[in-house]
Amino acid sequence: MSLYLAPTAAVATLPRLLAPPPIDIRRLERDMALRVPPPPPPPPLVTSTTNRYAGAKHKAVVVMGATGTGKSRLAVDLALRFGGEVINSDKIQVYEGLDVATNKVTAEECAGVPHHLIGVVRDPDAEFAAPDFRREACRAAGAIAARGRLPVVAGGSNSFVEELVDGDRRAFRDRFDLCFVWVDVQLPVLHGHVARRVDEMRARGLVGEVAAAFDPRRTDYARGLWRAIGVPELDAYLRRRAAAAGVEEDDDDDAELMLEDAIEEIKANTCALACRQRAKIQRLARMWRGVVRVDATEVFRRRGIAADEAWKRLVAAPCIEAVRSFLNDDGLVLPAADDLLLPDVPVFAPAAVAV
Repeated sequence: MSLYLAPTAAVATLPRLLAPPPIDIRRLERDMALRVPPPPPPPPLVTSTTNRYAGAKHKAVVVMGATGTGKSRLAVDLALRFGGEVINSDKIQVYEGLDVATNKVTAEECAGVPHHLIGVVRDPDAEFAAPDFRREACRAAGAIAARGRLPVVAGGSNSFVEELVDGDRRAFRDRFDLCFVWVDVQLPVLHGHVARRVDEMRARGLVGEVAAAFDPRRTDYARGLWRAIGVPELDAYLRRRAAAAGVEEDDDDDAELMLEDAIEEIKANTCALACRQRAKIQRLARMWRGVVRVDATEVFRRRGIAADEAWKRLVAAPCIEAVRSFLNDDGLVLPAADDLLLPDVPVFAPAAVAV
C-alpha cells in the first residue's frame, strides 16, 4: 500500500513561500553596536564663599517702616544678633550735615555696628537719585557679604528700597535672597510719637542747626539736603530773624509766633510723610510676597523701661526669630503681611511724591 497522500485542494492552493532576503551582516553589526551617549556637561564651578549664610545666593534683610517706627533700632538689634552691617536707605541721611534735622543715628545708637551710606554725599546741592542708591547699596552689600557678614538695609525712603529690589532687571535679587521685615505702628499713635520726637529734636538744637546752614539767597528747597523736613519750614522765621538783625526795636513776640508755627508745620509734614510711607509699604507688601509685619503700636503707647521691655518682647524677639528662620531656611514663623487684612491708609500728600 502506498503511503503517498495526494495534496488536498486547500494545500494545493497555498502560495509558495518566498525565500528570506539575504542578511546584511555589516548592517546588522552596525545596528546592534552599543551606542554610548555623549558625556553630560561638567557641573558649573561653585566658588567658595566666606558668607556663612550663603547657599546658592547671599542673604540680606530689608527693614521697612514709616518714619519714627524704630527701623534703625531694629536694624541694629538684628545686626548685633546675626553679625550684620547696616546699609542706610534714607534719601536725606545720605547727605553730610544737618544731623539733627535728618535724624541720623548717633554713635551710641549704632552700638558699634558699622553703618554705610550715611553722610557720604558732601555736596548738599547734589542729586542722589534712586539709581545712585541702587549702585552704591549693591557695592556695600557685596562687600559686607564678602566679609561673611549679613547686610541689613534700613531706611524710610521706599522709592530707594524699591529701586534696589526691582531695579536693573532685579539684579540685586539675583545675588541675594531677601527677608523683608515691616515695623508698623497705628497712625494715631505714630502721629503722637512723631510730634514728641520733633519737640525732642528742637531741644537737641534743631533750630540752631538749620540757622547755621541758612542762606537768604536760597529759594529752592526741592534739591539735595535742603529737602529735609525742618529746613523749608523754618525759612520764613529765619528770614525774619535775619532782617531784624541790628534793629533795636523789633517785635520778638511775632518772631516767636513764627517759630511756633514753623514747628507745628514740621510736625504736620512729618505726619503726612508717615502716611505716604505707610501707604507705599502696603503696596510693596502686597507686591513682594512674604513680607513679615510686626505691630509695634503697643511699644509707642508706653514710656521708659516699660517701652523698652515691650520693644524686646513685641518687636525684637519675633523679628529675630523670623530672620533666624530665614537664614536657616526653616521658613518664616510669622504671618506675612499679604495674609493680613490691612486698613486703608489716608494719604495727606500728593501720590506723585516719591517716599
